[in-house]
Amino acid sequence: MDAQPNRTSQTYRLTTPNTPLSPKICRDTVALLLAANGHRPDLADTVRTLVSEIVTNAVTHTGSPTIDLETVVLRDGVRVVVHDDRAVTEPLAALDVSRDSERGRGLLLVQALADAWGVASAARAQEGGKNVWFELRHPPDH
Repeated sequence: MDAQPNRTSQTYRLTTPNTPLSPKICRDTVALLLAANGHRPDLADTVRTLVSEIVTNAVTHTGSPTIDLETVVLRDGVRVVVHDDRAVTEPLAALDVSRDSERGRGLLLVQALADAWGVASAARAQEGGKNVWFELRHPPDH
């Protein structure tokens, strides 16, 4: 028997230490949450890629002691927010990366695969840092 998709949003939060294992832990957690809430596997596959990219950026480019992941499972998709302690000093954008470069394609993937994405200063002053987020939607099954 298939799980029935939820009819309202469900929010889950996870804090991991800033280690090389964080991207795997975060992407596996989000995939599990989507499966538990009855979403199709193709959504989870794409979400795993996007979570891996933005968590890897936080691990690689910040000195945050922890990485905070917020997953909002929606009836027709998911919104993921990754928080780190590094302030927004310049706009993040999918950079023009040379064809031969071995790094720097993560945000290009996020831009190409997500329905929406962005970066913002953390909402609460005591948090500091920034939130990098994306949304991915799928049409409902008929």
